Amino acid sequence: MDWFTAPDYWLSRLVLQRGLAGVYLVAFLVAALQFRPLLGEHGILPVPRFTARVPFRRAPSLFHLRYSDRLFAAVAWAGCAVSAALLAGVDSALPLWGGILLWLVPWALYLSVVNVGQTWYSFGWESLLLETGFLAAFLGNDEVAPPVVVLFLLRWILFRVEFGAGLIKIRGDACWRKLTCLDYHHETQPMPGPLSWFFHHLPKPLHRVEVAANHLTQLVVPFLLFTPQPVASAAAALMIVTQLWLVLSGNFAWLNWIAIVLALSALRLPATAPSVPPAPLWYEVLVLAVAALLLFLSYHPVVNMISRRQVMNRSFDPLHLVNTYGAFGSVSRVRYEVVIEGTLDDAPREDSEWREYEFRGKPGDPRHWPRPFAPYHLRLDWLMWFAALSPGYAGDWFGRLVERLLENDRDTLRLLRRSPFPRDTPPRFVRARLFRYRYTTWRELRATGACWERTFVREYLPPTRLARAAHGSRG
Repeated sequence: MDWFTAPDYWLSRLVLQRGLAGVYLVAFLVAALQFRPLLGEHGILPVPRFTARVPFRRAPSLFHLRYSDRLFAAVAWAGCAVSAALLAGVDSALPLWGGILLWLVPWALYLSVVNVGQTWYSFGWESLLLETGFLAAFLGNDEVAPPVVVLFLLRWILFRVEFGAGLIKIRGDACWRKLTCLDYHHETQPMPGPLSWFFHHLPKPLHRVEVAANHLTQLVVPFLLFTPQPVASAAAALMIVTQLWLVLSGNFAWLNWIAIVLALSALRLPATAPSVPPAPLWYEVLVLAVAALLLFLSYHPVVNMISRRQVMNRSFDPLHLVNTYGAFGSVSRVRYEVVIEGTLDDAPREDSEWREYEFRGKPGDPRHWPRPFAPYHLRLDWLMWFAALSPGYAGDWFGRLVERLLENDRDTLRLLRRSPFPRDTPPRFVRARLFRYRYTTWRELRATGACWERTFVREYLPPTRLARAAHGSRG
């Protein structure tokens, strides 16, 4: 059936698949390097506690059958290995059915991680990677041209990512409608990048243009993804440029990169497609059956998207096959940061020698310039941003984090940039204080070399000893 495949998208499929494999590789690397202190048997939110109270049908995962830190590490590193193989193009050397099965391996392994990841894995780009990864498994390999229906369903994912984000903005914070949100966003975003300070200090009229261009890209351009060429390619190219602009302005893990990968499904790259036989009947039936299932599951995301009570980043099925997305429905006007400090004094006082813990990505020392991390995801740093918004976001994990710091837990300290205490000398007390952060001006930057200026707001967690640490944060 000639209508089934699109040979002109041969190169686009190749770049899309390799890009997706690269994102998978980063995601599994993050899991391998960070799981032990966050989710391990002795972690802050241990997986065994979660699987004991949440049944398999609600969160399908290999770890419902058995959990150990060694098994989790094996799953994460196996995911890295398979992703690297896909990045190298091993799927093209396999028969068509073998390539499909190989692509489903990282999806199944990462699903097992996400479904037990709890608050550490509550970000929209986890579901986005799973949804894209599942569908991309049916793009085929060198034995067949890319199926038209899969290319359009990948565009459908990108449409929901962009249009859903645009709607949540227009319906949410008034500053999006007034075109003023970027007066604050670059300063208050979860994890600024090395250029965020400069983006913040762009002229305000340019910020208005940025917001207006964002509305155009998210509310109008997505519809053009489904138009004939070359309009669809132009729309995809505009989205890619917008995503690269966001990459420069902040650290958003792999959200921007997977959006770029999805845009390749509409970008027709010039190349001569090799001559291949028609797609086998079993493959056509399989692809059409998967497409019918995903369209059926799209009902709830579509209803949510058009609802006045639209919610962001929610999965409507435990396999994360079709989800709803969105970001920054509201924008903070002021940046707050939780600063954690420890002391060796037996009786903590305000004039004690309080030493500050330094995180890898989140602002701390005002003189430390933000660094680029994306697409790598610093999970603890991101959650610290939420904790600063309200102690309610800290839940059970913040107190357990403090407990690990009081123990000088080696795995936990590896999540940080620097601990102020020697390995064999843990602090006697740990406290947390809330500060207001703002970017310095050009004059202040030249005078002090500091990109941040911070002001003490209030106590977040009073001086805490090991026996009290597990009680959590206090407002």
